[in-house]
Parts: sequence; structure tokens; C-alpha cells
Amino acid sequence: MSSEKTDTRTKILEATRKLMMENIGSGVKMIDIAGEAGVSRQALYLHFDSRSELLIAATKHLDEKLGVSERYSVVDDTNSGIDRLDALVEFWGNYLPHIHGIAKALYSSRESDEAAAAAWKDRMDVVKRECRNAIIGLKKDGLLRSEWSQKDATEFLWAMLSFPNWELLRFESGWSVKKYVSRTQVAAKQTFVKEGC
Repeated sequence: MSSEKTDTRTKILEATRKLMMENIGSGVKMIDIAGEAGVSRQALYLHFDSRSELLIAATKHLDEKLGVSERYSVVDDTNSGIDRLDALVEFWGNYLPHIHGIAKALYSSRESDEAAAAAWKDRMDVVKRECRNAIIGLKKDGLLRSEWSQKDATEFLWAMLSFPNWELLRFESGWSVKKYVSRTQVAAKQTFVKEGC
């Protein structure tokens, strides 16, 4: 990709993120994004075939800017299921403040906006996959409580780490990030790890 094409693509992605956050996702159209990026609507469609593709790319672009791969390496570098569970909760609890604006925009508009729903699902599928990996780690170590199937444990951990739960505890209850992480780690271990381990 040429430098000019890369610059245009980056401008479009940044404009998308900015408008989605400013408008909490509501009513942001392709023409608005093109105007904010300083490109024609046709130029925008040369880079992205659909609004869904653009919103997904914008969230991935933000992840790249924030160095998500490097941040997540602490989870991948763990040696046990319990360590992986703790590291996942710590990573996610510390990452959410950085993506709060775009997450709120997508979450708020997903029911009335198919493109926002597609972008939200794309990102939450990644979170669910990592929850599954944490549960698999516990199961492999023989530490997953017997009352949990792998599927149910994955889904429940995913719900525990959901954006609305985090937002409720952070902003309605006034929890600090540190408190959210430590309490969620304790709750996750009490929920999924066999007693005495």
C-alpha cells in the first residue's frame, strides 16, 4: 500500500473513531466520516466496502495504536490456568479505560445500527475466545470446578468481564480500575477454581 493510501486510510479510521465517540455512535454516516477525514465519499469507499468493514477496521486500528498485542503478551506468557485467568482479568480491566469511548459508542448504537452491531460482535468474539482460553487452561490443569462445563464457564466469565458490568462498577459505583481488577480476579477464582487450589 502506498504511503498516500496509508495516510488516507489512517485519516479515515481516526475520523471514524472521533465521530463515533463524539456522537456515542448515533447517526454517524459514511458521508460524515468522509467530511471529517477530508476525503470524498468515493475515496472512502475505495478503502472500505461497507460501513461495517470500516467500523471493524477502526476498532482494530485503535487496538494497534494502543499496542494491544504487546499488552496482551503478559496473558500469553503465563504458565498456569490460574495465572492466565488472573492475567486476563488484569489485562482487560486495565485496557477498558483506553477503549471506553469507542466501546460505549458501539455498545449504545448496536441495536439500531447493523454496522455497529457487527463491529461490537467482532471485538466481543475476541474477548470470548480469550475467556475460553483461560477456562481451557484451568481445565487442563485439573482446576476447573466440576459443576462447570467448559462452554458454560466460558460464557459466564465472558459475562463477568462484559463492558456494561465494568462500566456500572467504574462509573455508577465509583470503583477504581485497581479495585475492579482485584475484586474481579477474586470473584473469577472463587467461581471457577476448585476449592483448596
